[in-house]
Amino acid sequence: MSGNPTLTVYCGPMFSSKTTRLLGDLERFTLQRKRCAVFKPSLDDRYSNDEIVSHAGWRHPALTVKAGADVLDALALSDEMPQVVFVDEAFMLPGIADVVIWLYRSGISVVVSTLDMSYAGKPFPEVVKLLPWATRVEKCSAVCTQCGADAFYTHKKQVTGEEIEVGGAELYEPRCFRHHVAIDSRPDIAK
Repeated sequence: MSGNPTLTVYCGPMFSSKTTRLLGDLERFTLQRKRCAVFKPSLDDRYSNDEIVSHAGWRHPALTVKAGADVLDALALSDEMPQVVFVDEAFMLPGIADVVIWLYRSGISVVVSTLDMSYAGKPFPEVVKLLPWATRVEKCSAVCTQCGADAFYTHKKQVTGEEIEVGGAELYEPRCFRHHVAIDSRPDIAK
């Protein structure tokens, strides 16, 4: 366990290089000879069932889990606790915030990548719970597919009613404030 752990959260829309940043941190900690444990949601099978894969093609083996409790179960089976835990696509994992906070409070550094809001502009509850504990938060931006401006929101091309639906460019695209339908609308109080 490290004496001064960190909790890093890379958040933002689809295609904003959150996973690439997480994998960059993983490479750095690996070069520092830190014991690392890497997790991803089993729901996310876009590129691989057992690897974290960025849209740019970077990849690293990962344990797949369905919920935060599965992370603790996997760590309990380890011979030695990791010094750093990595969690990709945290918004897909129920209960992950409590687990990440517990790991951090136990002296283990944690690096998380996650969407922060749904395509409808609703913050994901696990992320809302996690952010106050973070020692570093990086709001990542993508490029708006409509105008090329910085994009901080995810647009869903075909709304199916599912808040979490695994997909890539065929289903989602990054949008700026001006070009995101759900974001660029006044709340009822302002009308």
